[in-house]
Amino acid sequence: MQNSGITALASVPEVFVIARNSTFTYKGKPVNVRQVAEELGVRYVLEGSIQASGESVRITAQLIDALTGRHVWADSFDRKLENIFALQDEITMKVITELRVKLGGGEQKRSDQPCTTNLKAYLKYLEATKYFRQWNKEANLLAQRLAEEAISLEPQYACGFSLLGGTHLAEVAFGSSASPKQSIAKAKEHIDKAISLNPSLSGPHSMLATIYRMTGQHDKAVEQAEKALAIAPASLFPLRELGDCLRIAGRCQEAIPMYEKVIRHDPFSTAYHYKLGLCYLHTSRLDDAIRICKEAIERNPKDLNAHLALVSAYSAAGREEQAQATAKEVLRIDPKFLVETYSKAFPYKVKEEQEQFIGGLRKAGLN
Repeated sequence: MQNSGITALASVPEVFVIARNSTFTYKGKPVNVRQVAEELGVRYVLEGSIQASGESVRITAQLIDALTGRHVWADSFDRKLENIFALQDEITMKVITELRVKLGGGEQKRSDQPCTTNLKAYLKYLEATKYFRQWNKEANLLAQRLAEEAISLEPQYACGFSLLGGTHLAEVAFGSSASPKQSIAKAKEHIDKAISLNPSLSGPHSMLATIYRMTGQHDKAVEQAEKALAIAPASLFPLRELGDCLRIAGRCQEAIPMYEKVIRHDPFSTAYHYKLGLCYLHTSRLDDAIRICKEAIERNPKDLNAHLALVSAYSAAGREEQAQATAKEVLRIDPKFLVETYSKAFPYKVKEEQEQFIGGLRKAGLN
């Protein structure tokens, strides 16, 4: 692969790439993949070849696991030599996409497709996505700027508009928006644009579901989340969003299998344990609610949401002493915690469920 292709690969967050000067020492030589991997300190080797005939060219690429010798991925490209630079960008993008699928998280990565032929815009988008997924105020600002730069490089970039919309929603979640109403309006504008440019993308539909969920439009939220999951059934993002929409809409029984599947695929992340715990709470499965919240706390002792869900579960089960002890842990994690402020983040459709959750916190002594 030429230098620009190597540079592009090195820009992918999930991929560590050896520099050009080192890799090109093997150019034109018979290669033992295991030896190369040992000398460079890598597990996977990407190799390829070029065969030209007149105005046509065939390029092959293959990713090899040096430990096993197994071909992880291979493909060939037959093209006309009309624009060699556009051809290189096309192949680089294909290689990046396949590497992210094979090495960066499985088939669900396919839903995170380039949706552009502009390599520079795609690399900006990948960098923005890296910061967006760090999920903090500072990183979100960087993600927003990079998403805007991606769109400036490709004005019809559906993925870029979707991500930009997501950064405006994140402002609301972080409490960093001067006007949450305006931030949500901006988010919807960008996400609607993304859907109009490419309605076959799952991400924008999931984010639109989030907007409807945040604004209390529960039926629309579920509809959009179901649409997103139908587009990308192997992706966890729409599955998580559908679980959230169903839970907030008072359909916890239907949300439970969604959350259980998410946790089965991502067991070490505790972000959804407490939500499953709340669903168990609202369907009177109190022992299960306590169990799943305690699992989350064992893995992440600072998980505030899991502690809160556990407080309510203990309260509902009549285990007042344990509820009060867990409430003290909540205040240790966040000494400024206020029930009233926290409750605003839960726009439940079924008020009885909200009252059960919030009431359990107050019963345990939280104010």
